[in-house]
Amino acid sequence: MSFGEPNNPYGQPQGQQQPGYGYPQQTPQGVPPQYGYPQAPPVQPYGGGYPGAVMEMPGGVKSARVMLWIIGALNLLGGLAIFALSFAVDELDTTGASSSDAEMFQDFGQGLLIGMAVFSIIFAVLGMVLAAKFKSGGSGVRVCTIVYAGFIVLFSLFSLPAGIISLVLGILIIVFVSKADGAAWFNRNKQQY
Repeated sequence: MSFGEPNNPYGQPQGQQQPGYGYPQQTPQGVPPQYGYPQAPPVQPYGGGYPGAVMEMPGGVKSARVMLWIIGALNLLGGLAIFALSFAVDELDTTGASSSDAEMFQDFGQGLLIGMAVFSIIFAVLGMVLAAKFKSGGSGVRVCTIVYAGFIVLFSLFSLPAGIISLVLGILIIVFVSKADGAAWFNRNKQQY
Protein backbone atom coordinates (compact mmCIF):
# COMPACT_ATOMS: atom_id res chain seq x y z
CA MET A 1 0.00 0.00 0.00
CA SER A 2 1.28 3.34 -0.89
CA PHE A 3 0.18 6.81 0.19
CA GLY A 4 -1.70 7.59 -2.98
CA GLU A 5 -3.72 4.35 -3.15
CA PRO A 6 -7.47 4.70 -2.89
CA ASN A 7 -7.80 1.77 -0.44
CA ASN A 8 -5.22 3.12 2.04
CA PRO A 9 -7.02 3.77 5.37
CA TYR A 10 -4.26 6.19 6.45
CA GLY A 11 -4.14 8.20 3.29
CA GLN A 12 -5.92 11.35 2.25
CA PRO A 13 -9.52 10.86 1.19
CA GLN A 14 -9.94 11.26 -2.51
CA GLY A 15 -11.50 14.44 -3.80
CA GLN A 16 -11.11 16.44 -0.52
CA GLN A 17 -8.36 18.80 0.54
CA GLN A 18 -7.28 19.06 4.18
CA PRO A 19 -8.08 22.43 5.72
CA GLY A 20 -5.13 24.63 6.51
CA TYR A 21 -2.89 23.27 3.79
CA GLY A 22 -2.18 24.72 0.44
CA TYR A 23 -3.00 28.17 -0.86
CA PRO A 24 -4.65 30.45 1.76
CA GLN A 25 -8.32 31.17 1.39
CA GLN A 26 -9.39 34.59 0.13
CA THR A 27 -11.31 36.89 2.44
CA PRO A 28 -14.77 37.95 1.27
CA GLN A 29 -15.19 41.28 -0.45
CA GLY A 30 -15.35 44.24 2.01
CA VAL A 31 -13.83 42.36 4.99
CA PRO A 32 -10.29 43.41 5.91
CA PRO A 33 -7.76 40.56 6.19
CA GLN A 34 -6.76 39.55 9.71
CA TYR A 35 -3.23 38.45 10.45
CA GLY A 36 -1.77 36.79 13.53
CA TYR A 37 -3.61 35.80 16.66
CA PRO A 38 -7.00 37.26 17.53
CA GLN A 39 -6.85 40.27 19.84
CA ALA A 40 -7.87 39.89 23.47
CA PRO A 41 -10.45 42.28 24.86
CA PRO A 42 -9.02 45.28 26.76
CA VAL A 43 -8.48 44.80 30.48
CA GLN A 44 -9.66 47.37 33.00
CA PRO A 45 -7.60 46.88 36.16
CA TYR A 46 -9.66 48.20 39.12
CA GLY A 47 -13.03 49.14 37.76
CA GLY A 48 -13.76 46.62 35.07
CA GLY A 49 -14.63 43.00 35.20
CA TYR A 50 -18.06 41.58 35.73
CA PRO A 51 -20.57 43.48 37.88
CA GLY A 52 -20.31 42.75 41.57
CA ALA A 53 -16.66 41.71 41.37
CA VAL A 54 -14.67 42.86 44.38
CA MET A 55 -11.23 44.15 43.44
CA GLU A 56 -8.29 43.70 45.78
CA MET A 57 -6.45 46.71 47.16
CA PRO A 58 -2.95 47.00 45.60
CA GLY A 59 0.03 46.22 47.83
CA GLY A 60 1.41 49.76 47.78
CA VAL A 61 -1.93 51.20 48.86
CA LYS A 62 -2.16 48.62 51.66
CA SER A 63 1.33 49.63 52.80
CA ALA A 64 0.42 53.33 52.76
CA ARG A 65 -2.68 52.55 54.82
CA VAL A 66 -0.64 50.68 57.43
CA MET A 67 1.88 53.55 57.56
CA LEU A 68 -0.97 56.02 58.15
CA TRP A 69 -2.25 53.90 61.04
CA ILE A 70 1.25 53.74 62.55
CA ILE A 71 1.86 57.49 62.22
CA GLY A 72 -1.59 58.22 63.61
CA ALA A 73 -1.05 55.97 66.62
CA LEU A 74 2.37 57.47 67.34
CA ASN A 75 1.01 61.02 67.06
CA LEU A 76 -1.84 60.12 69.41
CA LEU A 77 0.56 58.68 71.99
CA GLY A 78 2.87 61.68 71.59
CA GLY A 79 -0.03 64.11 72.03
CA LEU A 80 -1.16 62.38 75.20
CA ALA A 81 2.40 62.38 76.54
CA ILE A 82 2.79 66.12 75.81
CA PHE A 83 -0.55 66.77 77.49
CA ALA A 84 0.64 64.91 80.60
CA LEU A 85 3.94 66.80 80.45
CA SER A 86 2.08 70.11 80.46
CA PHE A 87 0.93 69.43 84.03
CA ALA A 88 4.50 68.72 85.06
CA VAL A 89 5.46 72.26 84.00
CA ASP A 90 3.03 73.57 86.58
CA GLU A 91 5.04 71.83 89.28
CA LEU A 92 8.44 73.29 88.26
CA ASP A 93 10.54 74.76 91.02
CA THR A 94 11.39 78.30 89.97
CA THR A 95 13.53 79.44 92.86
CA GLY A 96 15.61 82.50 92.16
CA ALA A 97 13.02 84.13 89.93
CA SER A 98 10.39 86.62 90.91
CA SER A 99 7.01 85.08 91.50
CA SER A 100 5.33 87.01 88.64
CA ASP A 101 8.03 85.93 86.12
CA ALA A 102 7.88 82.33 87.30
CA GLU A 103 4.09 82.27 87.08
CA MET A 104 4.14 83.80 83.58
CA PHE A 105 6.73 81.23 82.41
CA GLN A 106 4.68 78.36 83.83
CA ASP A 107 1.46 79.59 82.25
CA PHE A 108 3.10 80.18 78.88
CA GLY A 109 4.89 76.81 78.95
CA GLN A 110 1.79 74.94 80.01
CA GLY A 111 -0.37 76.65 77.39
CA LEU A 112 2.20 75.99 74.66
CA LEU A 113 2.42 72.31 75.57
CA ILE A 114 -1.37 71.92 75.71
CA GLY A 115 -1.63 73.56 72.26
CA MET A 116 1.01 71.19 70.86
CA ALA A 117 -0.80 68.22 72.41
CA VAL A 118 -4.16 69.22 70.91
CA PHE A 119 -2.56 69.77 67.48
CA SER A 120 -0.86 66.37 67.66
CA ILE A 121 -4.09 64.61 68.64
CA ILE A 122 -6.05 66.31 65.82
CA PHE A 123 -3.29 65.38 63.36
CA ALA A 124 -3.41 61.76 64.60
CA VAL A 125 -7.20 61.52 64.26
CA LEU A 126 -7.05 62.96 60.73
CA GLY A 127 -4.48 60.31 59.72
CA MET A 128 -6.59 57.52 61.20
CA VAL A 129 -9.73 58.76 59.43
CA LEU A 130 -7.86 58.84 56.11
CA ALA A 131 -6.57 55.32 56.70
CA ALA A 132 -10.10 54.12 57.44
CA LYS A 133 -11.42 55.74 54.23
CA PHE A 134 -8.95 53.84 51.99
CA LYS A 135 -11.44 50.98 51.54
CA SER A 136 -14.17 53.17 50.06
CA GLY A 137 -11.72 55.12 47.90
CA GLY A 138 -12.47 58.34 46.08
CA SER A 139 -10.15 60.91 44.61
CA GLY A 140 -10.70 63.24 47.59
CA VAL A 141 -9.24 60.64 49.97
CA ARG A 142 -6.24 60.26 47.70
CA VAL A 143 -5.59 64.01 47.46
CA CYS A 144 -6.06 64.51 51.23
CA THR A 145 -3.65 61.64 51.91
CA ILE A 146 -1.00 63.20 49.66
CA VAL A 147 -1.41 66.59 51.38
CA TYR A 148 -1.35 64.93 54.83
CA ALA A 149 1.85 63.05 53.95
CA GLY A 150 3.33 66.32 52.67
CA PHE A 151 2.75 67.85 56.12
CA ILE A 152 4.36 64.77 57.69
CA VAL A 153 7.44 65.32 55.52
CA LEU A 154 7.51 69.05 56.34
CA PHE A 155 7.23 68.57 60.11
CA SER A 156 9.78 65.75 59.99
CA LEU A 157 12.33 68.03 58.35
CA PHE A 158 12.10 70.36 61.36
CA SER A 159 12.77 67.50 63.79
CA LEU A 160 15.76 65.86 62.08
CA PRO A 161 17.62 63.60 62.96
CA ALA A 162 14.93 62.22 65.30
CA GLY A 163 12.25 62.59 62.62
CA ILE A 164 14.01 60.51 59.97
CA ILE A 165 11.56 57.61 60.36
CA SER A 166 8.48 59.78 59.91
CA LEU A 167 10.21 61.52 56.98
CA VAL A 168 10.73 58.19 55.21
CA LEU A 169 7.18 57.04 56.01
CA GLY A 170 5.72 60.29 54.67
CA ILE A 171 7.67 60.03 51.42
CA LEU A 172 6.62 56.38 50.98
CA ILE A 173 2.97 57.25 51.55
CA ILE A 174 3.15 59.90 48.83
CA VAL A 175 4.85 57.51 46.41
CA PHE A 176 2.49 54.57 47.02
CA VAL A 177 -0.69 56.62 46.75
CA SER A 178 0.54 58.53 43.67
CA LYS A 179 1.46 55.45 41.62
CA ALA A 180 -0.79 54.32 38.77
CA ASP A 181 -2.25 51.36 40.66
CA GLY A 182 -2.99 53.64 43.62
CA ALA A 183 -4.75 56.13 41.37
CA ALA A 184 -6.71 53.29 39.77
CA TRP A 185 -7.75 52.02 43.22
CA PHE A 186 -9.04 55.38 44.39
CA ASN A 187 -10.82 56.10 41.06
CA ARG A 188 -12.50 52.71 40.66
CA ASN A 189 -16.26 52.42 40.12
CA LYS A 190 -18.49 53.05 43.11
CA GLN A 191 -20.99 50.32 42.20
CA GLN A 192 -18.82 47.68 43.85
CA TYR A 193 -19.47 48.81 47.41
